Amino acid sequence: MGTPTKGHQPQTQGHGHLSALQQYGVITGAYWAFTLTDGALRMLVVFHFHQLGYSSLDIAFLFLFYEFFGILTNLAGGWIGARFGLRLTLWSGMVLQILALLMLVPVAASWPKLLSVAYVMVAQAISGIAKDLNKMSAKSAIKTVVPESAGDQQLFRWVAILTGSKNALKGVGFFLGGLLLTSLGFAGSVVVMAAGLGMALLGTLVLPGEIGKMKQKPGFGSLLSNSEGINWLSLARFFLFGARDVWFVVALPVFLEAALGWQFWEVGGFMGLWVIGYGLVQGSAPALRRSWGRSDTPGPAALQFWTALLTAIPALIAIALWRDAHPAIAVVGGLAGFGAVFAMTSSIHSYLVLAYTDAESVSLNVGFYYMANAAGRLLGTLLSGWIYLLGGLQACLWCACLLVALSWLSCLRLPPLPTRVQPA
Repeated sequence: MGTPTKGHQPQTQGHGHLSALQQYGVITGAYWAFTLTDGALRMLVVFHFHQLGYSSLDIAFLFLFYEFFGILTNLAGGWIGARFGLRLTLWSGMVLQILALLMLVPVAASWPKLLSVAYVMVAQAISGIAKDLNKMSAKSAIKTVVPESAGDQQLFRWVAILTGSKNALKGVGFFLGGLLLTSLGFAGSVVVMAAGLGMALLGTLVLPGEIGKMKQKPGFGSLLSNSEGINWLSLARFFLFGARDVWFVVALPVFLEAALGWQFWEVGGFMGLWVIGYGLVQGSAPALRRSWGRSDTPGPAALQFWTALLTAIPALIAIALWRDAHPAIAVVGGLAGFGAVFAMTSSIHSYLVLAYTDAESVSLNVGFYYMANAAGRLLGTLLSGWIYLLGGLQACLWCACLLVALSWLSCLRLPPLPTRVQPA
C-alpha cells in the first residue's frame, strides 16, 4: 500500500469547524449508542425465542441473514464510503438499525413458527447491514482523523479506545437486553431502543461530508484487496471470530440457561460482564504493553504470540468438562482467560489493519477486512447451533480450538509492516 498523499489531510481539509478530536468524539459516541442496541437486541432475540421453545439451531438460523448480509455490506460499504464519504455510511447504518428494531414490534408468540423465523431473519438481515455499515464507518474514520504526524502510538491508542469501549458497551447491551425483556417485554424493549438510537443519530448531523472520500473514485475492481498484509490478516480474522462465535453466540447462553439453570437476567448479566471486561482489556492494550516494557507498536510477531496462546484455552476448558470438573467453575473461569487473551489478540488485529493500509484507501481495505470478520461470525454462528445439538458445549470448544489454530497459521504468513510503521 502506498504512503498517503500530501493532499489527504483529513484533520484540516473540508471538515468545517470540527477538530480531529471532536470528530473522533462524535463518531465514537454514535458507535457507542449503536453498540448498546446491537448487544441488547442479540440477547433479546436469543432469550425470547428460546423461551418460546425454539432449539439452539432454530435460534442460530435467526442470525443467519444478520451475518450473511454483513459480508456483502462490508465489501459494498467500503466502496460506498470511499466514493461518497463515511458520514453517509454511518447515517445509513443508524437509520437501518432503527428500522430493524421497529420491524420486530409486531412479532408475537401466536405467529406460526415458520413465519416468525422468516420475518425475524429479514429484520436481522437489515440489522446486520446496519451494524457493519456503522462499524466500518467508525473504524475507518479513525485513520482519517488521526494526523500522520501524530505517530503510530496515537493511532494504536485511539483504535484501542474505540474498539475496547465499544465491546465494553456491548457487554452493557447484553445485560440491558436481559433486563429490558424482564421489565418491558419484547415489543416494549425494541421501541425504547429505537427511540434512543434516533436521539444518537441527531448528534451525528454535525459531521463533515468529506470524511473518508477518495479523490479518485474507486471502481468495482477495488472491492477486493490487493495487499498481501490485508489479505492474510483478513483470513486470520475469519478464523479468529469463527472460533469465538462457535461457542459464545448460541451454545454458551443456552448451556448456561438449560444445563446450569441460570435465569435469563443472570445469563445476560454474566455475558455482559464478560464482554465489559473483554472491552476494558482491549482498550487498555497499549497501556498493558507499556507496563510489560514494550514501548513500541505491535507487529506480526505479537499477533502470532497471542493467537498461539489463545489456541490452548478452549481445549483446556473442554478437557476440564470431560474430566467432570464443576461446569460453572470450568466455564466461568475458562471464559475469563479466553476473554483476556482474545481481547489482546483482537486489539492488535484492529491496529494492524490500519497499519497495513493508508488514509486514502482505508475504507476499501477496512471494508474487505470486516467482510472476512462477518464471514467468520457467520461460520461460527451456524456451527454453534449445529455442533451444540450434536455434541454439546465440549464439541463447540474443540471446534473453537481448531479454528484458532488455523488463525495462527494464517498469522505466520503476514509480511512485515510498511516502513512508516515501527513493528514490535
